[in-house]
Amino acid sequence: MLPAMKIVILDGHALNPGDLSYDVLKEFGEVTYYPRTQPELTLERIRDADYVFLNKVNLTREILSQCKNLKYIGVFATGYNVVDIEAARDLGIVVTNIPSYSTMAVAQHVFALIMEFYNAVNAHSKSVMNGDWIKSPDFCYWVQPLTELYGKTIGLIGFGSIGQRVARIASSFGMKVIVNTRSAFRIDEYNANARDDEKVRAVSLDELLSSSDIVSLHCPLTKDNNKLINAESLKKIKKGALLVNTARGALIDEEAVRKALEDKTLSGFAADVLSEEPMSKDCPLLNAPNCVVTPHVAWAAKETRVRLLDIAVENLRSFLNGKIINRVN
Repeated sequence: MLPAMKIVILDGHALNPGDLSYDVLKEFGEVTYYPRTQPELTLERIRDADYVFLNKVNLTREILSQCKNLKYIGVFATGYNVVDIEAARDLGIVVTNIPSYSTMAVAQHVFALIMEFYNAVNAHSKSVMNGDWIKSPDFCYWVQPLTELYGKTIGLIGFGSIGQRVARIASSFGMKVIVNTRSAFRIDEYNANARDDEKVRAVSLDELLSSSDIVSLHCPLTKDNNKLINAESLKKIKKGALLVNTARGALIDEEAVRKALEDKTLSGFAADVLSEEPMSKDCPLLNAPNCVVTPHVAWAAKETRVRLLDIAVENLRSFLNGKIINRVN
């Protein structure tokens, strides 16, 4: 009888804090689970592994070259920059990711962030629970301005599956949608299947910044767009715009955004991602005015995580059957 293949999950807690099960992987071999893995422990834990799953643990060429049995790496995410893809290719290790699993959840979170500013539900509920409504001489009051989304312009930077879903939701609110993307064909495909009142318009980045009431980022991070939103681009943004980032933290110059909040160039900034995660105690956005930050949870609805795990299992099964899917190298 052949020995069981060794499967190692390096940082499985984020995907499964206890409400899912990794037992589905046991059909493929012996599973060793770690909730988290510090860098100095990575090599020790996967040196003899055949298959490795991870989320945010870095696998460098130095580490991979010492894992003589390693055949497959499954990334529990869409982004796979934590793995040295070139090294994996050179060493004959297949790397897969999880594409388009979180579209619905992230798009929903975008509007949860927007509503924090446009409807201020939390601020009003806190006021009521503090007894302010009891003291009010009127049947209603508001603690900050309320704003309709109808008729407002939302500018989307990037137009993949999440950006397109955000566009559809925005249209249902009666918003105008403009898009800046390097993939113009996506706009053509989207508009071909959209009603007239749902069609989006392609614009330059400068026009998007100057025309949008809300700017929302939906592009991947590349070497060319690091700190895309910086002091210079913020000079072009419409006065009082709301900036939303659920894409990648490094797309934003956080110091420049803080200054734009302080001088009211921006009416608000909402993010689910930061340039350094977990948040650093020195992060410029900590306690910044009119700033809402959630701890990278846009993807984390249970339905989304179930979908992710199902795809991860199917990725490994397909690899073992010689029909590799979702390969990134």
